[in-house]
Amino acid sequence: MNFRKGSKRRAEPEINLIPFIDVLLVILIFLMVTTTYSRFTELQINLPTADANVAQQRPNEIQIGVDSRGNYKINQKPISKIDVADLAENLKKAASELAVGTGQTEPIVVINADGSASHQSVIDILEAARLAGLSKITFAAQSHEK
Repeated sequence: MNFRKGSKRRAEPEINLIPFIDVLLVILIFLMVTTTYSRFTELQINLPTADANVAQQRPNEIQIGVDSRGNYKINQKPISKIDVADLAENLKKAASELAVGTGQTEPIVVINADGSASHQSVIDILEAARLAGLSKITFAAQSHEK
């Protein structure tokens, strides 16, 4: 049953790709213009310096230092740090000695970290201070020499 008049074949539908390509090119140009290309390199940072006057020595301070090799000193006494718990025990002992000598309750922990010390060693000190119950923590900075 052919209901079409005549034997003309019906034209196949076509998809016109030209407007589609035009839209894609506009989107491509937009993305190329708005994209920022950044190159990730090693960060060049300078450690902080302080221009303030030298603070007076406070008797309720625990000075803890760490050098570039990971050696620790609490109040100028070298300690053999095995893990964070041992470091916390040494901080508790230093705080109790300081409390007996000065009568003050919570000392200030001053972290003197070498510029090339690992970040993990500083984080270990912070964690040990938390375990020891010491919440007053500050960092030492070298003074800017003119």
